[in-house]
Order: sequence, then C-alpha cells, then structure tokens
Amino acid sequence: MPGDFASGKRWDLRWKPMKAEHGYLKIIIFALRLVLGGTFIYASGHKIAAPDQFAKILYGYGVFPGKWINLMAICLPFVELLAGICLIAGRYKRSALIIINAMLLGFILLISFNLLRGYQFDCGCFSFGSTHDQSSAVGLLVRDLGLLGAGIWVWTRLTSSGKNSLISS
Repeated sequence: MPGDFASGKRWDLRWKPMKAEHGYLKIIIFALRLVLGGTFIYASGHKIAAPDQFAKILYGYGVFPGKWINLMAICLPFVELLAGICLIAGRYKRSALIIINAMLLGFILLISFNLLRGYQFDCGCFSFGSTHDQSSAVGLLVRDLGLLGAGIWVWTRLTSSGKNSLISS
C-alpha cells in the first residue's frame, strides 16, 4: 500500500537515533565481567589443588586465627571459583560481584597491613612460593585497586540500569 511506504509504518522505517553508547557500554561491561571472573577462576585453581600450601600462605599473613585457617584454605578457593563462574555466565551477577568486590577489598587491606608492618609475604594469588618485597607488594596493591575499581564501576552499571538492564542478557 502506498500509504504505508510513505509513513514507514508498514516496515518500521522511521528514523530513530542510534544508541551507540549502549552497544559500547555492553561490550565494556561484558569485557570487565570476563576479566574479573576469569581472574578469580584462574586464581582459584592452584589453591583448590593444594589447600595445605594455601593454608601456609594464610598463616603467613599473621592476621587470621589459627583454628579458622584450614577452613578458610578449603572454602575460599571454591568461593572464588563459583563467584567467577557466576559473573561470567551472567547468573547471580550482583551477588557474584558483591563477593568479588568484598574479596578484593579484603586482599587490599591484607596487603596494605603487611606493607605497613614491613613484612615480606607470599600473597598466594596466582602461584605459591613467590615472596614479595615492598616494591612488588605495591604492584599487587595497585593491581587489586584497579580490579576493585572495575568491579565497583560494573556494580554501578548493574544497579543503575534496573530491570531493563543493559547487561541482563
């Protein structure tokens, strides 16, 4: 029908402004979810394989009560793994992001505390047996601050977009 082509109603050919920023934003948020989730999945592997060595690392921080160290060494890597998988898979994203951000904040506090005390320590982040001096511990701190900044930014995007979230799919 000629009237439909003139108005564009039949084919929905009316001009609509492109929302390119939403497309880019979706990609950036998904990439950050991959980075955060992938980091935690990767970091959990060696801890799950050798919980006894991870318990020694936790003991080396000198801040945890002795009776909780073994339980933490067994449970913490699985929490890292599950939170990372959920964040990447898009299931329970908000809960996973809360857990990851809380863990990053805890790591930052631990590293900062040991830096202030002047301790050399093995963070146990991605491998065992690499003791960090002051300069490399500062590098760990900067890395974790960057990851926490990314996690907080993704959290603000998740919570500000509501039910019709840009990243709900």
